[in-house]
Amino acid sequence: QEELMESGGGSVQTGGSLRLSCVPSTRSPFANQCIGWFRQAPGKEPEGIAAIYTGSNSTYYDDSVKDRFAISQDGAKRSVYLQMDRLNPEDTGMYYCQYCRTPGNIIRPNSHTWGQGTQVTVSS
Repeated sequence: QEELMESGGGSVQTGGSLRLSCVPSTRSPFANQCIGWFRQAPGKEPEGIAAIYTGSNSTYYDDSVKDRFAISQDGAKRSVYLQMDRLNPEDTGMYYCQYCRTPGNIIRPNSHTWGQGTQVTVSS
């Protein structure tokens, strides 16, 4: 599986929005696989918050982001997005995308080797 690259982070105020992007470093279309977004808050391990199976478009969300975030892919399967609305300071952290699995509907990374990530900072 190829390296993934994240982008789209930034600094916003409470209630703002951001859209993150995840693409393979080779820029090739995704195969039929699970791609997840993981958020690492200060002092904590990365936590799975959203995932999509690129073959079926099935999606999974952690309760902390359900109804505020939406994961999707483009029509050519070249990018996976995370649309984040109604952001609050609890969403602050480093965001990574990673190949994943969903045992018991919990989003788990296939690897604990993370890329550079993209920083999201939400201020009041």
